[in-house]
Amino acid sequence: MSSRLSYYLQRSVRFLSPAPPVIANRYPRLHNVLWVTKAAGYALLFGHLITTYGFSYTGTWGVSMLPSIASSGDFVLISKFYRHGRGLEVGDLVTYKHPYHGDQGLYGIKRLVGLPGDFVLRDSPGAKEGVMIQVPQGHCWIVGDNLPLSRDSRMFGPIPLGLIKGKVIAKSQLFGRDFKWMKNPLQDVADDMHDEEDETI
Repeated sequence: MSSRLSYYLQRSVRFLSPAPPVIANRYPRLHNVLWVTKAAGYALLFGHLITTYGFSYTGTWGVSMLPSIASSGDFVLISKFYRHGRGLEVGDLVTYKHPYHGDQGLYGIKRLVGLPGDFVLRDSPGAKEGVMIQVPQGHCWIVGDNLPLSRDSRMFGPIPLGLIKGKVIAKSQLFGRDFKWMKNPLQDVADDMHDEEDETI
């Protein structure tokens, strides 16, 4: 077993080692092409890892998140450390893969208003029915800030946490102008009551 492991280690070291001087001297152009190709491959791999598991910066369009995010011209910084719902709280802005049009590369940004086990209002506030439902395990409920012009969980229901691709942590104009950190606007009822008690004292 140890001899087989040492054999594969030797082959790996040989593969990753630079080209022999004979090849570099005899075929300098080929050596340069191979070196550039390897460097480009590493750069693409590193960029893929950063945008998938680190951060991404992208433009937005659409009116569903007005006034938090403009209908056009805003760029958002997305943290991928919150993929699949890790560490998210109610009130966070999340980016998600569309449950019906994700195969077309369609992604959206909505506000997280319900986590697994939470009770949420299925319909828009002021609707005749106003039915309360419980978010199933492994799912979440997302809604746009501009309720009349947003297609969200009120239409397609709770979405799997696996579709959550990150959390919007900042927004700006192009090239970082008017940079602004995004804060969660929701507070616990207990915190609100505590603030009111402090004001009355």
